[in-house]
Amino acid sequence: MKKLKFNEINKTRCLSLDELKKLNRNPITVVCENVRSLYNVGSIFRTMDGIRGEKLYLCGYTGHPPRKEIDKVALGAVESVPWEYERDTIKVINRLKSEGIRIIALEHTDISIDFHKFQYTFPLAVVLGNEYDGISDEIVKHCDYSIEIPMHGIKQSLNVATAFGVIAYEVLRQLNLLSLGKK
Repeated sequence: MKKLKFNEINKTRCLSLDELKKLNRNPITVVCENVRSLYNVGSIFRTMDGIRGEKLYLCGYTGHPPRKEIDKVALGAVESVPWEYERDTIKVINRLKSEGIRIIALEHTDISIDFHKFQYTFPLAVVLGNEYDGISDEIVKHCDYSIEIPMHGIKQSLNVATAFGVIAYEVLRQLNLLSLGKK
């Protein structure tokens, strides 16, 4: 085994922005409501690039580009991920619902389902909330489902960007299974 250098990885995996724009995107949208940390926003951009997600909506007081703190963590993903800032989160959710997109809150609710056990159907949008308060009660009421990540220690949740990274690849795994007709 040999660790690959950056240029070796790029030879086999890296697309140009023009090549990326020609590819279909995975039908996974993210809505960030009041995410406080610009570093978390940058990390969410980077994960969205990793899964080739459809679009990222930055809502409420969530910071948005251009910001050096976002760019520092996103490492160019601000250019490769379609995104939009919209102050009104409900407006975004209603628009997505009108397009037939299911809205899933990543939040602890009285009916949350373990993210591994949830059967994702596509297209979908995942709503992420504030690092301390989570998703507002008003927005939770507009979501179709809620999923959660089981915690086995003393903390109730993971960092918002970390939590999105955890569930993003489960969602992508299930999408790939559907694409292969194995589900």
